[in-house]
Amino acid sequence: MQFLFLGDVVGDMGMQMVTQYLPQLKKEFKPQVTIVNGENATNQGRGITQARFKGLMKAGADVVTLGNHAWNNQEIFTFIDQTTNLLRPLNYPGEHVPGHGVCRLNVNGTPVAVINLQGRVFMEGTDDPFAAVDHLVEDLHAAGVRVIFVDFHAETTSEKKAMALFLTGRVSAIVGTHTHVQTNDSQILDHQTAFLTDAGMTGPAAGVIGMEYQPVIQKFLTARPHRFAVQTTGAGILSGCVLNVDAQTGRAKKIRTILIDAEHPYQNV
Repeated sequence: MQFLFLGDVVGDMGMQMVTQYLPQLKKEFKPQVTIVNGENATNQGRGITQARFKGLMKAGADVVTLGNHAWNNQEIFTFIDQTTNLLRPLNYPGEHVPGHGVCRLNVNGTPVAVINLQGRVFMEGTDDPFAAVDHLVEDLHAAGVRVIFVDFHAETTSEKKAMALFLTGRVSAIVGTHTHVQTNDSQILDHQTAFLTDAGMTGPAAGVIGMEYQPVIQKFLTARPHRFAVQTTGAGILSGCVLNVDAQTGRAKKIRTILIDAEHPYQNV
């Protein structure tokens, strides 16, 4: 079973890159499940709107995951409960959190689960992601679900690697998002679980992780707040990964990164 995952989609250019390249990538890799992190998809680079969610689905996403900017656009509260294919982090605190943290799919008779988690180190307070996913994975296994994909939206490499080791042999894949820079460490842990510290971002390549660079530099120079805006000019970048999972055992067999930018133009190979 093939999975295709795209890292954080940022702003208008991110949407353009998805619209342009996702159909081609799906034609090349023929994934059964396509997942896109859309938590920066608005033109302000924070949150998602219903139009942007529908745009990602129309381009070919089966599931859209979010992260720490899930609630930045108030419109989300009008539609997140109506779809099971838009995920906010599972471990948001509170008894009545809108939306869903896990999506269950049936892929040619094989049950598949996609989980969205958020880290706690250097990020807004959430419930313990380790405890939250531990209980959920136990329930999924009890229900006969072996193919499980986790988008772990977290800041530090240490927390992401710790989560990957915590889940090794229990999930098919764990891919990190949030830092917007693709890492060069795709691997299969213990011949069972695919892991990538960060999938990278999809959007403007010219700025600082998607934002115009001048205000970012000024903030570093002055240590004072500056208003950030999404970069709208220059080249684009698309980052992600594709991985193959044994549908019977849920074990990952292969993972490779995807990178499309000015230095790495798309070639259907």
